Formats: sequence, structure tokens, C-alpha cells
Amino acid sequence: MSQFLTPEAASPGGGVPQPVTISFAGFDRAWAAWIGGLLERRGHGVVLQRWDPSVREPLADSLRDLTLAPGPVLIVLSRWYVQLGPRTHEEWNAALREVAATHPGRFAAVSVTTGSLPTATSALAAVNLTGIGADEAERRVLARLGLPDTPVQAPSPEGAPRFPLDTSEVWGGVPRRNTRFTGRERILTDAHQILQDAARGTGVVTLHGMPGVGKTQLAAEYVYRFGSEYDVVWWVDAESRASFRLRVAELATALRLDTGPEYGERLRAVRDALRRGRPYGRWLLVLDGADEPHQISDLVPTGPGHVLITSRNPEWGEHNSRMLEIGVYDRAESVAFVRRRAPRLGRPDAQQLAEALGDLPLLLDQTAGWLNDSDLSVDDYIALLEGGIDQDIVKVSQDFPLAFQTAWSILLNKLRETVPESVALLGLCTFFAPGTIPVRILRDLDHQAAPEPVAGLLRDPLLWNRAVNQLRQYSVVSLDSHEFSGDDAALPGEAFYLHRMVHQIVHRDLPEADRAPFAQVVRAALAAADPGRPTDTRLWPRYAEIVPHLEHAQALESTDPAVQNLVLNCLRYLYLSGEYKTGVALGERTLEIWRRLVGDEHPRIWDLVHHYANLLRAGGDFAGTEAIERAATERLRALDGPRDLAYLRSSSGLAADLRGLGRYEEAYQLSTEIMDAYGELLGDQDSRTLSARNNVAVSLRLLGHYQRALVLDKDTMERRRELLRPRHNWTLSSEHSYALDLRLVGRYKDAESLQARNVREQRLVMGRDNPVTLDAEHNLALCHYRLGDREAAGLRLADLLDRCERTVGENHPLTLRLTVSQSCHAREHGDVDQARELSESVLHRYTTLLGPGHPFVAGVRANHALVLRNVGERRDYARYAEQAYTDMARAVGELHPWTLGCALNVSAVRNVVGDPEAAAELSRATVDRATEALGRTHPLTLSARIANAADLRGLRRRKDAEKIEDEALQDFAAVLGAQHVHTISARSRNRPYWDFEPYST
Repeated sequence: MSQFLTPEAASPGGGVPQPVTISFAGFDRAWAAWIGGLLERRGHGVVLQRWDPSVREPLADSLRDLTLAPGPVLIVLSRWYVQLGPRTHEEWNAALREVAATHPGRFAAVSVTTGSLPTATSALAAVNLTGIGADEAERRVLARLGLPDTPVQAPSPEGAPRFPLDTSEVWGGVPRRNTRFTGRERILTDAHQILQDAARGTGVVTLHGMPGVGKTQLAAEYVYRFGSEYDVVWWVDAESRASFRLRVAELATALRLDTGPEYGERLRAVRDALRRGRPYGRWLLVLDGADEPHQISDLVPTGPGHVLITSRNPEWGEHNSRMLEIGVYDRAESVAFVRRRAPRLGRPDAQQLAEALGDLPLLLDQTAGWLNDSDLSVDDYIALLEGGIDQDIVKVSQDFPLAFQTAWSILLNKLRETVPESVALLGLCTFFAPGTIPVRILRDLDHQAAPEPVAGLLRDPLLWNRAVNQLRQYSVVSLDSHEFSGDDAALPGEAFYLHRMVHQIVHRDLPEADRAPFAQVVRAALAAADPGRPTDTRLWPRYAEIVPHLEHAQALESTDPAVQNLVLNCLRYLYLSGEYKTGVALGERTLEIWRRLVGDEHPRIWDLVHHYANLLRAGGDFAGTEAIERAATERLRALDGPRDLAYLRSSSGLAADLRGLGRYEEAYQLSTEIMDAYGELLGDQDSRTLSARNNVAVSLRLLGHYQRALVLDKDTMERRRELLRPRHNWTLSSEHSYALDLRLVGRYKDAESLQARNVREQRLVMGRDNPVTLDAEHNLALCHYRLGDREAAGLRLADLLDRCERTVGENHPLTLRLTVSQSCHAREHGDVDQARELSESVLHRYTTLLGPGHPFVAGVRANHALVLRNVGERRDYARYAEQAYTDMARAVGELHPWTLGCALNVSAVRNVVGDPEAAAELSRATVDRATEALGRTHPLTLSARIANAADLRGLRRRKDAEKIEDEALQDFAAVLGAQHVHTISARSRNRPYWDFEPYST
């Protein structure tokens, strides 16, 4: 083989080597990028030129244009390169003979295909790169270009393209490459350029457009063209929040992250790893079918990697994503695609078909596929289209072209003629949600209960496979490449992907006689797949698979007890897993339907109301749930009396609503009645009695009776440890409550020790991002803070707030509590501007959510007064502090610790405004009340004693001040330790203050 780059050609005059132009089809970009990278490392300039000759221009002219490049031209030969246009082998042979003969030495080639190429390509002396490793491929490229293959000393730069035959380090869920992919070059280039130019954390592009335009195929092609630039490529089904979380969580194993088994914990670990860029910084996540941005936008990861989204919804533009609209094919793309999909059709036929079908890619794919196997002419097919449309037909969606309905009727007739069972299977699939369909659960059904021909499919594996293959042949369904979680691994043909557009049109055209039997089959399959234990976190992935299909299977309309149990279990799962939005929507729809089906007083209604109210309450709608639960308790009491178990359960919910509304004394009285009733009916060791004891302790805590709550929580915790397993979620809940009580009574070390262990267990059992775990971590952060480790507390609080906002939203009660803590920490140890912004925000949100008279509103107003103090706004500082004190005393009484804390702050205010006598009087009264309510050595009482000493010193009553201060300092040292931050601060005569902390209700 002669040298291609001679020394003279490579470096005329001994200067810099001439650039090499690499001509490639877009399909083979990864090869071109890799070759370009190895040449650049050897000092050669490289020009990558995508080959896309105009069909209107002679092929020889397009080839001749390549010779205008100043240096040599290296062609990446493949079937794609020679078929673009598309062009025949005869055209290529003629063009190569003409151009190669007149430009000797200007062209060389590498071959990246094992398929047949035009015979005249032999003039390019291509070296074969298929089926070999990177080192040998590099040697062959260099040899063909006449370059030495001496090793390059410098390592490959970070981000250098990977050898195309090597997959990314982590690769998962990506659909098979569509070897008929056509066009879309500008969009692919634009998407790549946007992502490459994006700053860290902003690399998000959304491909949006109507159904059927090929968004998913376009995203898959992007992966195969540019995937060599990434170490991690992960495909995510993003049609629902649950499927999104599940699929991202599965990446933890692929990244070899050290996490527990719960998917919530794995999800958090994955997002942290992607954000940090460790262990891989070059990552690409594809979120396919993300049509509900408000459901998942908070979960989209940030970091050094990239996110590619496919969606029908243009609202992604409001969620920090660059938008690229995907329309139908242009006519040239349509024609090229049809001719590849149906080789028997010539260009005029392809143009005619594209015109008739509106250039819609999905419709072209399905129609051309079966036309290629049919002897029907395009003219006859178009006549069917034109004559088969009834003017009275209503479109399935404004997104769909009118011709689609008739085209589908023709295709379905074709399927019925070959394997009629495939149409039954397709119809059955439309009673699942579109997208990923776990059809494997159908295989476990008793086929005797299914109607024909479904029963035939279920009992005959060969017939099942024939039907599946028939649907795949015409691109009606594809086999889903995602693996299902749980004990059962997905097998080939047991998970489908059904496009939303196909789903809707097939479902609409399903015969009325088939609808009820098919829905019954899917409902029965879903009910049979119910694990039956929504409290078992190990089974949550199975529920995550089931939930999206409930409504499509008409499970909400079913009166079958097994199906109704499934719905209730799914609601319970959604509540426990923290999927509150999804749960509220499902509960609301189910309640409306069940009331119509079984009436307002059916026992199932009371079960449903219980779960629905739990979900509403978890989101902070206490007024709404109070109305629901009060109506339920009144009716149940009238029906069955005050000792009925359904009444007691509903009353427990009502007590929780009262706590949320700040009506703590009412909640305590009701919770005590419920506890006593459960004890009489079921005994002290029943789990319901223990739950009632837990609720009484919650009410006591909110009333400020910390020591009484601690005693009751400790007893409940010990009983639950005996009755339930140590890692049961209720046992862990009691541990958290007891640790919270320990902190509130001032036993900070004991609280921190127990809470740290509890957090580790919560992460394992509930998952890292479950709201219960986040709440436990919040208490641990505050334990750190009270022990003086302010830096650790600050880092944890900031992280928790970010995670909580992403998990449950910025207006969730837990997010609001975390915002309060973060604002207080920022005020004293961070950014006072951030503290003010957070404080103003949370005050507004609490006022909106709970009303101006709620104790939480008074508490955050007291905190905001301290922010105003720090920024020097003395008048507003005094006004806010005094109003908080007045409102808190009115809401919870003068002896409540929250009121005492407000009084502590106001005594300082009165000194600031020049009334030291009033300050001393208030601080003295606060000491007396705190001693009565909390004890002489409680940290809040000690702070009040230090404040009173300062006030007396301001009145020049030094002897009294010193006596009070000395005694308080001795108690500080005895209770908290001589080196505790509170002790040191008191010794330094820093004026103490109090931060309000809202507790979980």
C-alpha cells in the first residue's frame, strides 16, 4: 500500500502538517470523532465534514466538492455513507470511476461495515476497522495515512471520544439503534452543541413535539452518535414520577455506590453522585416520555453531565431546559425513510405516500413496513385512505393527523389476516397505561378465566410469541429494554413499550364487546400482582410498577374486593413512600367513583377516606382534612357508637387535623379518649393502642409538656420493640420521637446518640429521601446544633432543605420546618441576606397555609424579628417581637415554652427601646414561669436567668445580678458542661435569645 500522507503532503515546506478532512455519514459520527482525536494527538489539524449530498446534485459533483479541502480526505465508508440520498450502487460506481481517476492520491478510506459496498470503492483502498480492538484499529488508520504508529507520550485528554466499539463504562436501558433512522441532522447537531456549550448544572435539552414524530428514536440516535463522549449513559422511563424514581435508583448498582437496598436511598445516592461528578463526570441521562414536568422537574439531576428529555409538553422551557421542537419529516427525509423501510417502492411512490400520510414518522414507519410485504400498490392504498374516512369521525386528539385513523384501520386489518391474536394482545395492552407495560403479569393469570382469544394466548407460548413478533414487525410495539425491579427479572417479550399515540387510537377503535372482558383481565392481573404489604419497603418497587396502570385498567370502577384492596394498598404505599401528589390525585378520583358505586356509608368508603385524608394531611391541608374527618367521625359515631374501631380510626385522623390547626388541647383530649378506648377494646399491647399512645405524646409535646411526652414515648418505644421487629417503621418512629423529647428536655448528648443510630436505620428501611427519614435527619442536625457542632449542623440543614424541596415541594410542612431551621442557622452563622429571604418566605407561606392566628405563624414572626435585629431595623424588630409574643400567648398560653421563648426575646427588645424596668420585670416573670413549666435547670430557664441577670445589671442592681448569674452559670456547667457553647456564651455575658422550632404534628 502506498503512503497516503507523504512527508511533503503532510508538511509542505517543513511547516505545520496539512489538516485532514474526515468525511462521514451522521450515523458514523462516533468513528469520525475517534479518528479525529487520534490524529489531533499527533499534531494534525482535523476537519469533520458530515456527508449529506443533495439528491438534486449529481453524486460525482458532491464527491468532487470534497477535493476543495486543502489537505487529504479520509472517507469513513459504511452502508449509510453510500445510501444517503438514497443512492444506488450503480450511481456510486460511476461517480467513483470519474472522480477517483482524476484526483489520484486525494482520497483514502476506512471501512466500518461488514455489508456490501459498491465495487468501485476498491479505488479508495479502505482498511477494515470492524471486529478489532482500539489499538489495532489505530495502527491501521495510521498505516493507511502513512503516519508512524509510535506511541503518543501525552495521555488522551479528558473527554476524548471513546473507541466506537467500546461501550461506555455504565450503559443501561438504551433502546436498540434504529438502523432505518433518517435525517434530523440539524436537530442532532444543535442538541449536541447546546449541551457541549452549557455551563455546569445547565446541560438540559428537551426534544418536544406531537406524538409520532420520532422523539424517542431521535434521542436514541443521539446516544449512539455521541455516546462515546460519555462514561455513563442511562435511559429513564419518565412517564410518571414513580417510574422515574425507580429507574434512576437502579443506576446506583451500575455506579457501584455504597447504599442500602431501598430505592429511595439509592435514588438519593445516585443524584448526589451525578451532582458531584463522582465516580463519573461525563454522564448522560435520557428522560423519555416526560410529559408531566410539574411531576418530575424537581428530580432532574444537576452536575457536570447532560440531560436529554423527550416530551410532548413545551412547559419544560419553564424548568431550565433548552427546547428543540421536533416536527414531522421534511419531504426529502420522508422519501428517504420510506425507500429504506420499503425497498420495493420507488421515489414517486415514496413521495406520494409521504404526501398522503403528512410526513409523520411513526405512521410512515408502520405503513411502509407492511406495504413492503404487501402486493398492494401505493395508489390503491391512498385510495383506501381517501375513501375510508367518515366525515363524522372525531379525531382522537388534536395532535393526530386525520389520515392516521384510516391508516390504522388498514394496518389492523392486515394484522387480523395474519395472526389475529396479535390484535387481541394489542387491545389488551391498551388497558395498561401507555409506555412501559409489564405484560409478564398476564402470563401468571389463570387462562381459564380469560375470554378467547386471550385465553389462547395465555395457554400457548408459541402463539404468544407469534403475536408479539407480528406486532414488533410492523413497529406497533417494541420490547422494553428496562429491567423490572423485585424478585422477577424481565424476560424477552414480557415487557412492551407501546407508544401513546398507538395506545389511544387502538383503544378508541376497540370493539365494544371486547372492552369489559379485556379490562377485567388486566384488573385481575394487577390484583394478582399485589404484594399485599404496602408497609414493607422492600415491596415498594412492585407497587411503583402497578400504580400507573390502575386507571387505564378501570380498577377504580371495580367492585371486586381484591381490586379494591389493591387500590387501597396502592394509596397506602403512596403515603408511606412520600408520593403525596400522586396519592392525593388517585384518592380524590377513587372517592368520587366509589361514592357513586357503593354509596357514602359503605365500609370501603371509610377505608378510602382514611387513606385519602392521610395523604391530604401529609401535604399540609389540615383544614380540608378536618372537614372530611369530622364528617366521617360524626357519621360513624351515629352508626356504630364511640367504641367502634372505624370510628376510633377516623377520630385519630381528626385529632391529627386538630394538631395541624394548632388546636392542641382539643387534640390532646380526643387522643386520650382514643387511647383509653383502644386499651379497653384491644389491650395495651395491640399496635393500634400503641399508635394512640404515640399520638397522645405528640399532643403533649405540642402543648409544651416535654417531660410527660418523653415518659410516654419511651414506654411506647419499648413496647413496640417487643411487639414488632426493631427495624419496623413504627418502632423507628418511636425512637425518633423519644430522641426529639430528649433534645427538648435538654439531654442533648443522649438525643444525638439515639437519633444518629435511628437515622442510619431509617435510611436502610425507609430510604434516604423518604420524608420520614428527612425528618429524622432534621432532628439529628438540631442535636448537632445544640451540642455546639454548628458547622456539621449547617451542612446537614442545607443538604436536607435541598433534598426536601426536590422530594415533596417547597410548601410541604417538612420543607417549611427545614426552612425555619436553615434561616435561623444562616442568621447566626452564615448569610444574613439569605436568612432574611428565607424568613420572609416561610412567614408568608405559613400565614397562607395556616392562617394568621396559628402558633407557627407567631413563632416564625419571632424568628424574623431576630433577623431584623441583625440587619439594624430596630423599629420593625421591636414591632415583630412584641406581636409574636402577644400572638403566641393568645394561641398556647403564658406557660408554654414557645411563649416563654418569645418573652425571652421581648425582654431584650425592651432594653433596646429604652425601657429597662419593663425588661427586668418581664425577664423575672419569664424565669418564674419557665421554672414552673420546665424546671429550674432546663436550658430555656437557664437562658431566662442569664437574661434576668443582665437586665438587673442594667438597672445597676449588681449584687442581685451577680448572684443570679453565678447560680445560673453553675447550673449551666452542671447540666451542659463547662465548655458547652451555651455555657461559654453565658459566661461571656452574651444576651441569650430563643429560636422558634415548629414540630411535626
